[in-house]
Amino acid sequence: MSLTKIDYKKELETASKGMIMIHDHVLLTKLLVRMLVRKANLVHAGMILYEADKGTYVLSVSRGETGDRIPENFVRFEKDHPLVKIFFQKEYKYLINTRNALLVDDINKLIWRESVIEGVNGTRELLHQVSDQMPMLNTVACVPAFYRHQLLAILLLGPKKDGERLEQDELDFFSALASDVAMAIRNAQLFGDLKREAESNRNLFFQTAIALGSAIEAKDPYTHGHTERVTKYALLIAQRMMTKGIIETDSKFRENLYIASLLHDIGKIGVPETILQKTNHLTPEEFAIMKTHSVRGAEMLARVTDFEGCISGVKHHHERYDGSGYPDGRKGDDIPLIAAIIAVSDAYDAMISDRPYRKALMRDQAIEEIRCYKGIWFHPIVATTLIELYEQGEL
Repeated sequence: MSLTKIDYKKELETASKGMIMIHDHVLLTKLLVRMLVRKANLVHAGMILYEADKGTYVLSVSRGETGDRIPENFVRFEKDHPLVKIFFQKEYKYLINTRNALLVDDINKLIWRESVIEGVNGTRELLHQVSDQMPMLNTVACVPAFYRHQLLAILLLGPKKDGERLEQDELDFFSALASDVAMAIRNAQLFGDLKREAESNRNLFFQTAIALGSAIEAKDPYTHGHTERVTKYALLIAQRMMTKGIIETDSKFRENLYIASLLHDIGKIGVPETILQKTNHLTPEEFAIMKTHSVRGAEMLARVTDFEGCISGVKHHHERYDGSGYPDGRKGDDIPLIAAIIAVSDAYDAMISDRPYRKALMRDQAIEEIRCYKGIWFHPIVATTLIELYEQGEL
């Protein structure tokens, strides 16, 4: 199918709209090159892309008939290569190589033929080199993709299958498309940069949460490994509830639960060690101080935007289903699910761990306690899920 039978404006609008939706610049260029080969009835086409980390240009995309197209990633172009350097010297719209002429910007504008130079200063030798290089790549036209004077890509167009030359309206279409391609490539690169930065920040965020969790245990050696185990139990409970369809599968919920579990006792940093490590029961006054850790923890996390989703789990993990817990005496479904999951996980691990004031319970004894207080202290569905996990040997 010849491109001359195509509505160029419509094709350009369709391609531009499609480019906006693709944030992978390599995938974007592959789709565009495939489209050009098909629409323009070309033997082959390729795209040279700039690799900023290496400072070179690589033929990253190639489509068309085997034997005619250049293999992908087979050719690398340094900035002083004629096909690249020519566009650094002047931002031509395109270059067309015929049997005896090199044309630029307009199919009727002759730039170089044999030894004749028209309208170009100091580029004679470079244009000779470009004219020699294009046939080596079986390329009849090169179309640069500029973004704010930055050369991001070069579209290489092979000959038409019918042997006809590229027409002016076709070249204008390729040039306009290349301009949109440059914008799309830059947007895709920026999106990728933002994504990598976000992932880096998330990793830093998780590392910070883990470090904070370790800080709690460093202050209270009797809780060594506690936060890690509570986090493990909480995630197991959530996964089982999602698998059974009790709650919707939600990666954000899982992430918030993970962080809240790690940091559920962060407020204990503000509790005196004499209270944390006391070997007998706390006095009412000391217990009142201990109970402030949930609110203290929430206040600490409220200062950091990234912790917003996990604050409710930290603040309310000592609420009880019957409303007898703290700090707000919430009851039933008024207790955030994240907090309800942490509450059961926290209580179970506390019971099976040695504490300054008592020895650990056997696991089956702890499970019986959870069963006994299901629907009283603990959310019934969450407690039932933990019991099931234990009975199936997954705790």
